Amino acid sequence: QVQLVESGGGLVQAGGSLRLSCAASGLTFSDYAMGWFRQAPGKEREFVAAVSWIGGLTYHSDSVKGRFTISRDNAKKTVYLEMSSLKPEDTAIYYCATSTFRGTAQEMRDMKTAYWGQGTQVTVSS
Repeated sequence: QVQLVESGGGLVQAGGSLRLSCAASGLTFSDYAMGWFRQAPGKEREFVAAVSWIGGLTYHSDSVKGRFTISRDNAKKTVYLEMSSLKPEDTAIYYCATSTFRGTAQEMRDMKTAYWGQGTQVTVSS
């Protein structure tokens, strides 16, 4: 059974930083690209960032580029999202997800995914 468990969310002031983690189990981690998505109240879920199987390729949405960085540690089966210079508009539930089997990080930009975590709340106060 595949499980993705996010952690690291919380309340932070604008300009602050947070590091999200997503621990995976029940799958061969290196067979999947990994991504982060977010959903703000009243809005659709949107792509944030994705990383390829061994971490060589990353993609970040324009809204977070230069502020957020995705990375992964295949030995720990964990994907991270380092968030800095946070803004109130970054407030959302953040989800990690896998690509489809042997899918690409690029495909995840089009929401092509397989497994999802339960999400972790990030709230940025002004």
